[in-house]
Amino acid sequence: MTDRKTHLDPRATTILVACCAFWGLQQILIKTTVVEVPPMWQATIRMTGAVVLLMLWCLARGVKLFERDGTLGSGLLVGGLFAGEFLCIYTGLQYTSASRLTVFLYCAPFTVALLLPRFVPSEKLRGVQWIGLALAFAGVVFAFSESFTHPAGSTQLRGDALALLAGLLWGLTTLALRTTKMATATAEKALFYQIAVTAAASPLMSLLLGEQRGWSYSGYAWFSIALQTGIGAFATYLAWMWLVRHYPATRISSFTFLTPLFALVFGVVLLKEPLTVQLVLALLGVGVGILLVNRKAPAA
Repeated sequence: MTDRKTHLDPRATTILVACCAFWGLQQILIKTTVVEVPPMWQATIRMTGAVVLLMLWCLARGVKLFERDGTLGSGLLVGGLFAGEFLCIYTGLQYTSASRLTVFLYCAPFTVALLLPRFVPSEKLRGVQWIGLALAFAGVVFAFSESFTHPAGSTQLRGDALALLAGLLWGLTTLALRTTKMATATAEKALFYQIAVTAAASPLMSLLLGEQRGWSYSGYAWFSIALQTGIGAFATYLAWMWLVRHYPATRISSFTFLTPLFALVFGVVLLKEPLTVQLVLALLGVGVGILLVNRKAPAA
């Protein structure tokens, strides 16, 4: 049986903040590398490399990936949802701005909070926690609010719809990890299904999108892809799988609101973008919202 905790402890909180910080940095890495390496081709290299790293990790630790344990069907479902999310994100970016896409994508925690308690009653949020979730989301919307001041054409609305679908698929992936046979799988096996299916599907996505593929890139591009592979697609995703397996998914999902704000912070630090009062207030709103979501219930 999995030793599942009812609340986040300092270790889980530290891991979550570290993961969200790197995912925010990863958005900067993708943004600065896409001029050389198209996004889906980046994903192909990242996921293939992550599969290799994960298999070496499992070999060293004696974790069995290919034994029959009844998870194949649910594993392929999770992998398909994960790959579908990537396709929607990268296709959506062709029709709408990254900032608008970010806002719609981060509806994912609401999918988890609305659907998961129907299968796992212990994941149900109280009123104050719903307020916290709404406040955290409002912080993200406020941070990117300028992207909504421009008229939206039909193609932009198509991109927004794809972003919403990506957020839904992200939430459904978490739901499947908690409510199917995947709940009994190791973190390594749960991750393997997702990155292996995506590694198989992303070259086809790249081909369908007409991306220019190759291997002759600058040292910076390869350094960026190496970070995205080793830390992003392998280490942080594996940590996330472990967290989903051991902690309440509705509570850990609230931390993902930090990711787009970390991306803005790294933009200030690394790309010399201006630090605005709007960003500071958004960070405060998300922080307070996360605290409310993870607030313990009063003793009876």
